[in-house]
Amino acid sequence: MDEIWLWALLIAATLAASCLSAVTGFGGAAILLPILVVAFGVRDAIPILAVAQLIGNGSRVWFNHSEIHYPVVKWFLVGSVPAAIFGGFLFASAPLSTLTRLLGVFLIAIVIAKHIATGKLPKMRLRWFAPLGAISSFISALIGTAGPLIAPFFLAFGLVKGAYIGTEALSALLMHASKLIAYGGGDALSLRAIYIGMMLGPMLIVGTYLGKRLVNHLPERFFKCIVDIAIVVVGLAFLVGGQ
Repeated sequence: MDEIWLWALLIAATLAASCLSAVTGFGGAAILLPILVVAFGVRDAIPILAVAQLIGNGSRVWFNHSEIHYPVVKWFLVGSVPAAIFGGFLFASAPLSTLTRLLGVFLIAIVIAKHIATGKLPKMRLRWFAPLGAISSFISALIGTAGPLIAPFFLAFGLVKGAYIGTEALSALLMHASKLIAYGGGDALSLRAIYIGMMLGPMLIVGTYLGKRLVNHLPERFFKCIVDIAIVVVGLAFLVGGQ
């Protein structure tokens, strides 16, 4: 019975997180990650999320494959793959308390950055995606997600709609694949984590679809406020309490 309730809560949380991200524009992974940490601990939550994101990004690549800007993906991967592998091996050996506090700092920083950011980023150049890939992939390998930080740079390059969604998704998919290879090599990827991630991945897709259908019927500002408060509270708990 406990296992059934756990799965029911995880499915509901995954659907809610992806629905909210569709309404607020905030990354579903950043919303779902604290829930996974509470349920499974940092060591298992981040690989579970990586598996789920692999599935979610794979679906976006499939639906937008004709609009992908492959030169951006190529330069992103130049920095992304080695940084993701290095960060993945570092994650496997890092103390849990350090990872938990880093996650707390990261969650709080996302909310702060979203509210203080003003104006537009300068026009991105193609080769700048290499250092962007390195920095974001290292953070993602350690903390679980960096999507809210890298999305503005893809938009600043001039990618829009399907080109933005497909290009960012393919870059993220290959980054998550590199992370998972490193997690496996560092004995941080269990069969249980793979199984749970594969079960939650389709829920991210369904939740995003439902959220987009609801977006015109829900008060966006209210949900943004609720999500920001919840993430800051969880971030402070991780930062102060550790694990």
